[in-house]
Amino acid sequence: MRSFLFRLTAISRLATAAILLLATLFNPFDAATPHLLLKWDAIHFIHIARKGYVYEHEWAFLPGIHFMLSLFQSSVLAPTLVSLAIAYDASLTMYELSLLHLGSPALAKLATVLSLLPSSPVTLFFAPYAEPFFTYLSYKGMLYSAQSRYFLAAIMFTLAATFRSNGFLLSGFIIWGLLVQPLLNRIPIYPTRVLKCIILSAVPFTPFIAHNLAAYLAFCSTNNSPEPEWCTRRLPLIYSHVQSRYWDVGFMRYWTLQQLPNFIIAAPPLAAILAFSLHYLYRWSKSPTSPRRAFNSPSVAPHAIHAIVMSGMLLFASHTQIVLRLAASMPVTYWSAAWLLLEYPKWGRAWVTWSVVWGALSILLWGSFLPPA
Repeated sequence: MRSFLFRLTAISRLATAAILLLATLFNPFDAATPHLLLKWDAIHFIHIARKGYVYEHEWAFLPGIHFMLSLFQSSVLAPTLVSLAIAYDASLTMYELSLLHLGSPALAKLATVLSLLPSSPVTLFFAPYAEPFFTYLSYKGMLYSAQSRYFLAAIMFTLAATFRSNGFLLSGFIIWGLLVQPLLNRIPIYPTRVLKCIILSAVPFTPFIAHNLAAYLAFCSTNNSPEPEWCTRRLPLIYSHVQSRYWDVGFMRYWTLQQLPNFIIAAPPLAAILAFSLHYLYRWSKSPTSPRRAFNSPSVAPHAIHAIVMSGMLLFASHTQIVLRLAASMPVTYWSAAWLLLEYPKWGRAWVTWSVVWGALSILLWGSFLPPA
């Protein structure tokens, strides 16, 4: 199995690289950024790595990827090489995680193979983006949580949260394992367990808190005048301020006619994730502790809840097409694809076809510096 995963992981990267090189035959939309990987958010990442947070809008990005770039003297290829180095372990972790929750080597293998067909191959495989590291660290933390190794899970989730702000939601897996699951199984909860849960689930919040605190000290604790408007808010968070002001992020603010194409391209992964998660939770709610296997295993519950929360945020309060990059960080994405293939083969084949076609097209779009990215 290990050699099979290694070969398939290598093939997925080589195929992506080949299509990306093919994109160089086309004239880029913006020739001002000739580097094949230095596009879209990567431009902000490399600037922050070299100069620090110079502009207010740059505070929308947490420091994980910038720190990595700065460690390697702002080399654009450094994150790519690191992501390639962890690629096999990411696939292996996905397999082990799927095996634990689905209880079937065949289903775990199928889900892992499907995970090599992401909806944004460049950002997950090659570009100096946060996604490969956020996905890998999320998988590792989820695996440690499933193994009741909560201290290690907290470390992985905290590292993941340095790359993406929504990483703090991963604390829910620790809360589920230490408190919710014992309560469902009517196991006594002792104060020491509650204290352990509070401490470990709080740690993944620290990157987000530290990021906003650093901005507050830089903008609001000086003698500079006038003081930024967000400094006077009851909760002075620069992150929510810049997301709202510069990226127009907010509840239902993205729901405009001109954004309809972005909703359409985001529909396939969102539909699969929500269909599987809601179907699972409906059945699970009737008997949450019954020993079932495969797609109805009780251990899938925190993953389904996390996927619904993430999908809801992306659908109603974010740039919805970001799901193309973030879906890979949720194992439910590929469990839902496997579920469709087995339970609803027509829709399952449609998912695979869409993943292959859209994945290849998105690589060409990236190489030509065209949205979405």
